[in-house]
This record gives sequence, structure tokens and C-alpha cells, in this order.
Amino acid sequence: MKIIFLGVGEAFDERYPNHSHLVLADKTVLMLDCGDSAVRQLWKYTENYSLIDTLYITHRHSDHLFGIPALLGRMLEEERKKDLTIICSEQLKTDVERLTEHAYFGINSYGFNIKFIIAEDGKEIQFNELKLTFAKTGHTAYNLAIRINDGKNIVCYSGDGPMDEDSEKIYKDADILMHECYMFDKKFPGHVVALDVFEMAKRQNVKCLALSHFKRAFNDETRARVKAEIPKTGLKIILPEPLEEYSL
Repeated sequence: MKIIFLGVGEAFDERYPNHSHLVLADKTVLMLDCGDSAVRQLWKYTENYSLIDTLYITHRHSDHLFGIPALLGRMLEEERKKDLTIICSEQLKTDVERLTEHAYFGINSYGFNIKFIIAEDGKEIQFNELKLTFAKTGHTAYNLAIRINDGKNIVCYSGDGPMDEDSEKIYKDADILMHECYMFDKKFPGHVVALDVFEMAKRQNVKCLALSHFKRAFNDETRARVKAEIPKTGLKIILPEPLEEYSL
């Protein structure tokens, strides 16, 4: 598998696009979250408007969701024909349908089928060669972290929010975990700090930790403090830049 870090920023950062990634497996391309600035990163990466097979949305905040109308609209203009599957919670399915209707009122068909698969806490879904597992985090909105297993590698993505003692096990033995990291050590509701992610990654034997979604006002400071701490952690930690690639 290969990861494309489309965006690594938080909701309102003008320097870094919204937290979003592509997972390229042998038979399937999965996009993780679709904020308004993240979708533009996708088109910087590819002109193949049929590249994505499925889109996974972690939760109902705009920086993870509001790019969907632009995603579908561009696919419509470029005459995509391949089905698109959206995997999300039941509430998010309603949100996506309302959002797209409001954004482009009068468009009743995109020229391709949009299928929904409902994700739930603790549920497993088989999508092509990928086994997908979900776990609820402690975010301010209902957020489901995801584990992606193609039988060879395990890729995990947090969306937003800290895990509790049981649900963090979704990350166990991950080859790479893309996890939000709002601050270095100052607690903020619904988010995690770097020091807590380090300890969790050790407990769950995470092979590589990719940190992003730093609070914009402290972005440079937090990145610098994380870099300084890496040698002490004993972990492989990366701080990806937008459109950087990582191969497994």
C-alpha cells in the first residue's frame, strides 16, 4: 500500500490543507475525509477523476466533510461513470445527502451511482480486498477511527479525538497510524496531545506514527517540540507535508 498525505492541517489553517489522506491498495483507492481544502489537494495529485473507489468520512465537522459537494461536482463535470462508495455513520449519510442537495440544488444525478455503506463502532466491513474496522473516539462529534487491513499491511487513521483504554486497540500493530495531534502537552477538549499519542503508540506497537492536524496558532512550535522529543520516544515518527508520499 501507499499513502498520500493530501492535507495535514486543522479546520482553519491557511497554510496547511484539511486533514485527509489517500490509501492506495492493490485493487482499491480509499480517500479518508474530505474537507473543503483537502479536495483541492486531490486534484493537485491526480487528474484521474475515477481514481477513488471509496470515500470514508470520520465525523460531521466541516473540515472533514464540506469538500464532498466539490468532489462530486468535479466528477460530474469530468463525466465520471464509475460507482463511488461513501462509507460513514448513519447520521453522516443524512448529512451528506442534505449537504450535496443544498450546495448544488437542482442536480439530481451525478452521472454515476453513489452507494452508501454504514459504519458503526466495533463493526467490520469487507470492501474489495480491504477489511475495515471502526472504533469510536472521544471527539466533540461522533467520530469513528478506522483500521484498514489488506492482508499484508495495516493502516489506521484517527479522524479526531483520543481513544480510551479499549478502543485504542484498533491501532494495535499498525504499520502506520495517521493521528491528529492538536497540541504538544496542553489539553484541549476533543483532541489529543503529542505526549499521550506517544504513549498510546508504544502500548499498541505502532510501527510508524504520522502526526498532523496541529493547532494553527502553535503549529511551528508544536512541530519543533515533537521533533525534539522523537529521539526520546523510541518510536518512528514522521510529520508529513501536504502531498508527501509514504510506501509500505
